[in-house]
Amino acid sequence: MMKICDPDNATVCEERTVYEALLPLAGARVLELGCGRADKTRAIAGRAASILALEVDAVQLARNQAGNTLAHVTFAHGGAEAIPAADASIDVVLMFKSLHHVPVALMDRALAEIARVLRPGGLAYLSEPVYAGAFNAILSLFHDEKAVREAAFAAVERAVASGRMELVEQRFFRTPISYASFEQFEERILKVTHTDHRLPPELYQKVRAAFMAHMTPQGAFFETPVRVDLLRRPA
Repeated sequence: MMKICDPDNATVCEERTVYEALLPLAGARVLELGCGRADKTRAIAGRAASILALEVDAVQLARNQAGNTLAHVTFAHGGAEAIPAADASIDVVLMFKSLHHVPVALMDRALAEIARVLRPGGLAYLSEPVYAGAFNAILSLFHDEKAVREAAFAAVERAVASGRMELVEQRFFRTPISYASFEQFEERILKVTHTDHRLPPELYQKVRAAFMAHMTPQGAFFETPVRVDLLRRPA
């Protein structure tokens, strides 16, 4: 039975440790959905045969394309619900914290699209933030994602229950994140180009106070809980 969280899990690690252990990336044809700043795209670029990295945020996509020096990495516009790739053309699909950003009404279609483009036996690595922890409590003050994260998990459950995809395993862990200052948090989180986080002054001060409660002389440190659903297209 799948579960949305594991409160007792105490594993702390960088996510790279998890996906490198679970995925056969060497020589793989990779599709990344919602690549954002493309940090992970570039991290695996030296191992994969090819990467198609899709992003719906036009501002971030333009930045990725302008800075791309990797011949086998293609940055393109596209969402998970309409993937510009041929049937059975992909070995590994990656979604790092992006399934819950798909409109709820399109989540089932997104899972169907992932199954369509995967080759039989191909893997989908779906990483989602768990709704828990101190950092999530700060974010929820201005951008509460509880409902959409639950909807994303329910869509994965339906994809498995339907037989379209099969569950290989789930992994739960906590990944460390840190900020040198509130200004850095503001730059990375409040000023993202894909979401308008212009906060009214009273709410801004509330968010700042909640963040500063975790501030130390060395910075603010958090451990954010993550769930990975590793799925496979049936052979």
